Amino acid sequence: MTAPDLIVVGAGPVGLACAIEARLDGMDVLVVEPRSGPIDKACGEGLMPGALAALHRIGVDPAGRPLAGIAYIDRDARVEHRFAERPGRGVRRTVLHAALAERAESLGARRAEGRVTGVSHSGDRVRLELADGGSLEAPWAIAADGLHSPMRRLLGLERRPQAEARRRFGVRRHYAVEPWSDLVEVHWSPVAEAYVTPVDERTVGVAVLGRRPLDQEAVLASLPGLASRLTGVGTIGSLRGAGPLLQRARSRSSGRTLLAGDASGYVDALTGEGMRVGFAQARAAVAAVRAGDTEQYERAWRATTRDFRMLTSALVIAARSRFRPRIVPTAAARPELFGSIVERLSR
Repeated sequence: MTAPDLIVVGAGPVGLACAIEARLDGMDVLVVEPRSGPIDKACGEGLMPGALAALHRIGVDPAGRPLAGIAYIDRDARVEHRFAERPGRGVRRTVLHAALAERAESLGARRAEGRVTGVSHSGDRVRLELADGGSLEAPWAIAADGLHSPMRRLLGLERRPQAEARRRFGVRRHYAVEPWSDLVEVHWSPVAEAYVTPVDERTVGVAVLGRRPLDQEAVLASLPGLASRLTGVGTIGSLRGAGPLLQRARSRSSGRTLLAGDASGYVDALTGEGMRVGFAQARAAVAAVRAGDTEQYERAWRATTRDFRMLTSALVIAARSRFRPRIVPTAAARPELFGSIVERLSR
């Protein structure tokens, strides 16, 4: 195998977006991933308008259900905002992954099955050691290997984890029911949030976020309005979990390896910004590789994630505080403020 210009570690959505961006820029790219087939993950599955626009720019248009906006709901209040310019889309994670993989393959991105167990830099080369005893080399690497990134750890970029009592997790399950709304509904219980996302004409995904132990059925039972819609409804597939959600990196690069997507650091799924931010990082990482400038990527990463980090962190702090019961009523009393925040995060 000839050495590529770029190795992407991880074939999730952001890793595949990196591969597509690199191929569109004329690079020879190799994607390394130990798993085969569409990769599923516990996530909300709602693509904000900005995320969908980013996919369209790279020639990807996954099937799904149009999303007109966001609603926050609790027992006493409801507030909603409909996107001002264009809709988002609810897309099953496996459908999104398959569409990105097809596009990457059509552009000539190469793929190798393997698990990276070591990384080193020498001069202008990155060397990756694989679990089967083999190795790969390239001038650059981008690690997009997820929330619990082995590459982040191998590079020594892992930061101290959050205290157990403050960690948040997520679980997700699909229900075989016709969507009753064209909005992503966020139902607030006293201890957790339930995200309801229409993903096709006959399916909704329900993701629950909160502290452990996280019992999805117990959370749904505490939300009568939502529970009444799901009572007696069949489930599709198995319950999937993820977390802890907060992940921090000391830096977004080491040597000639860059971190992208959740591997580069993540706050929380509460504002639904993961994909939009991840696709922007993919574009910025490939631009930095082309320029040969890791500092360019660090600056772009901070600019790209600034709103996500600030607004999501503030909302998570409020959700863990005594002000939690006032979040939805306050938003309902100030719908223009709620709408401006949604618009800012959705672009």
